[in-house]
This record gives sequence, C-alpha cells and structure tokens, in this order.
Amino acid sequence: MKKLLFCLLLLPAIGFSQGTADAKPAQDNGPQFQFKEDTWDFGNIPEGVPAVHTFEFTSVGKEPIVISQSTASCGCTTPVWTKEPVVPGKTGIVAVTYNAAREGSFVKTVTVLSNTGEPKYLTIKGNVVPNQHK
Repeated sequence: MKKLLFCLLLLPAIGFSQGTADAKPAQDNGPQFQFKEDTWDFGNIPEGVPAVHTFEFTSVGKEPIVISQSTASCGCTTPVWTKEPVVPGKTGIVAVTYNAAREGSFVKTVTVLSNTGEPKYLTIKGNVVPNQHK
C-alpha cells in the first residue's frame, strides 16, 4: 500500500519535470553578460603594492543587466562594479583590487550576482614577490 501511495504521489512530479525539460529558459530573452575575459593573471607583483584589474563586460541580452552584489573569496580582494543598469549594447565593469600584502602565489575568485539568474565567477591570480623598494 505504501509503495502504491508513493508511486501515485511521484507520478505528477515526473510528468511535470519531463514537460519542462524541453522548454526554453527564460534567460534567453533576458539580460546576459559577455565578458572580455573571466580570468586575469597579474604575473609577478611586488609585495605591498595593490594590483588592480578591470573586467569589462558588454550587455548582450534583450534587457539591461543590474549587478546586485560582487563578493570576493577573501578580505584581501576588493571588487567594485557598475551600479547603474547596463542597457543592451553598452559596457560595464567589475574592477578587482588585490592588496598583495604577503609573498607567494594566489588565486582569488569574485562572485558577481545580477539579474541574469546565474552567478558569474571572475578569477585573479599571480605571484607576490619581495618588494625591492621597501
């Protein structure tokens, strides 16, 4: 009896999931990013000298992109971004600063949340070397 009840409850869920699998995602007509690159390698940078890279994107969807938040994987990395809506065909930025406070290699991620429906991940990497001018 329990198996029969379980099957009866599961059947509508299976039918629903199959019916929506072929449907196009709503994002096809919505806002979309096109970044020039999503990873930046600083190479060697001197210790104690902040390094900045600006990731540029174009709004390629049919609606403006609105970035609601950008967060870094640690406190040593600070993102700033275009706060206004970016209309289709126009560009916006996510500028990422790495403080380079310690020697050694690094890989850091910035997560960009927007109205596209999917997070965008940007990566910076490099190697902090001793500063010769200390």
